[in-house]
This record gives sequence, C-alpha cells and structure tokens, in this order.
Amino acid sequence: MYVAVKGGEKAIANAHALLAKRGRGEVDAPRIDYAQMRDQMGVLVSRVMAEGSLYDPDLAAKALLQAQGDVLEAVTLLRSYRTTLPRFGLTVAVDTAGLPSERRVSATFKDIPGGQQLGATFDYTHRLLTDELGTPEVPNLEMPPSAAMPRVTDLLGVDALIEADKPAEGWNDPDPGDLTREPTTFPMSRAERLQALNRGDEGFLLSLGYSTQRGFGNNHPFVGEVRVGEVEIEFDAPEIGHAVPIGRIEMTECQMVNQFVGNTEQAPQFTRGYGLVFGRGERKAMSMSLVDRALRSEEFGERIVSPAQDEEFVIAHSDNVQATGFVEHLKLPHYVDFQAELGLIRSLRREFETRHAADARMSAGKDQNGEN
Repeated sequence: MYVAVKGGEKAIANAHALLAKRGRGEVDAPRIDYAQMRDQMGVLVSRVMAEGSLYDPDLAAKALLQAQGDVLEAVTLLRSYRTTLPRFGLTVAVDTAGLPSERRVSATFKDIPGGQQLGATFDYTHRLLTDELGTPEVPNLEMPPSAAMPRVTDLLGVDALIEADKPAEGWNDPDPGDLTREPTTFPMSRAERLQALNRGDEGFLLSLGYSTQRGFGNNHPFVGEVRVGEVEIEFDAPEIGHAVPIGRIEMTECQMVNQFVGNTEQAPQFTRGYGLVFGRGERKAMSMSLVDRALRSEEFGERIVSPAQDEEFVIAHSDNVQATGFVEHLKLPHYVDFQAELGLIRSLRREFETRHAADARMSAGKDQNGEN
C-alpha cells in the first residue's frame, strides 16, 4: 500500500474522469459497441483471450473498450475477472487432430491429405493502406464436412522420421499442474511450460522465436502444419458417467518440425515444437512452438547457450501482466526510497570529494618537495 497516494484522492478521481473523457472521444460520434469490436477486431480479441487465459470474445471485446485499446490493460482486466469465477470442474482434453479447419497450411509438403486450406489470412494481401474498407463479397467456399485432414506430422511418423507425439506405452503420464492455482517452480514439466507460454506476451515470444532462427538457439524449423478452426469442448461430469459437450471454441494450432542430428543414445530425426492458443493467433502459436522446442534442449542433450533455451529466463519474463505490474509500479510514489538513495549519493559524493582533495594535496606536496 502506497500511503502517499491517500492524500491525493481528489486528484485520482479527476484523473479517472479525464481518462473516461479521453476514451469517449467526440461526443457527437457514435460510441463503439463491444459487438463491433468482437466481430471486426477478431485478431486483437483473440490475443486478449489467449493472454488473459479466458475464452470469451464478448468479455475480451469489452475489456479492450474499457482499456481504450491498451492490450496489456485489457489482459489484466480479463485475468482479474477470471479470478472471480467459480470452478465447476474440468474439461476433457481437446482433440485438435480432427477439428474442421477454416485454415490449414503446411510448409513441409505441397500435396497433403485434405489439401491446403488458405482460409482467412494476411499472408497474400498487398500491404497497401486503403481509404475505405467497404463490405467485401465472399463466395461460399466452405469445405465439405467429409474432407479428412490427418496431421501432416503423421506422414513423417510412418517411417519414424519424427519423434513420437505420445509417450511410450507403460509410461506414467502425470496430470499437468495448473499455473493459475499453483506457484511456479523450476524445473518445470513440458505441460507446465506450455501453459506459461500460452499465457505469455506475444511480442516477447516472437522476439525469442526470431532469435532462435538467427542462431541464438539450435532451431532449424519448418512449419509442419498450422490449423485454425473450431474444436468441441466437453465437460467431464462424473455424476452422470460421461462427458457432456458444452460448445465449440476457435483455436489456432501449430506443429513445428525441427532438425535433430542425434546423439549417442538417440538416432537422427525430426523433433517437434508445439503451440496452441485461443482464437486466431498464428503468430503467437508459431512463436510458442519455436520457443517450446528451444526449451527442450536439455531433453535432447543440446548445449544451452542462448536466452530462448533458458527455462527460468523465458518463463519468468514472458508473463505480460507480471512484467507490466513490475515496470509500471515505478510510476507510483517512491518518495521515501528516493530520499534514502539521495542521502546515500550525497554522502558518497562528500567522501569522494574529500578523498580527491586529500590526493590533490598529497600530489602538490610531492611536486613541491621535488622542486626543492
């Protein structure tokens, strides 16, 4: 509690009023509705949901409006709201292998079962600013429900050219921890790391992923597959004896294929990096998969020489809410701390000046004796 803030209640109230006025803009202009934000700013809403750890496009859109477009503030609002929600139970692990994809592309094979599905993407657009967006006419290009889209990485798995995506038979796969309810401890399991990366700041993960491509890591990546589509969520209801479908949510999944030359115990093969986020978030999913693979360096006996391979560095600094709070708290009053350091600096300067004055007198005395 910053006691010094108490005396400025009126100033704080005025600051809140001014913030609301700035956020409203011209009073003659219509106010933006959260439904407009949800439907027309879908990529931004997806980022807030992913980093806020809560899938609710309406709430994410409302948080963005309240935060006046400040993504990190909106994420903080969404996480704060999330902590107030009751927890009724757990859902069954989602099966993304068979999700009907709106978008599904692979950079490793041209012809893949089910075909390449470009979907909605900026990848092929001309980056030219237009005056009017207009209302585009979109033809009906929906893929028939019967079209099968097996995982591209399964093609490599046939000849054991890529590591298995599931543990060997007989291996005890423990339930993953929940980072929202348990303290972070190192070293972490891969499941816990993926949770942290999923909640991590997109820009931070993008920079780390980029660093691995530039040689600060051991990645030589290929996009095995990127999928965007809706997946069914099932609630585990023990009282009725089976899982209950409760709805569908949009997700983005990336499987990154990485080179591994092998070692004395493991044959040369491709390895995996994995990313999964709420909504449309290809950049985040790809960055997440690059960093996931970099953090598996110890697992494959690789030297840890770069920031992206350091688990504690990556996880401890990837959470944008924690980072924002620690950085922005510097704006709050630190009067007592600063006065203490100011006094220390003044004291050290006096000692410094006294010492240098003494050294100058000693030097002058030596010169005088030399002249005599």
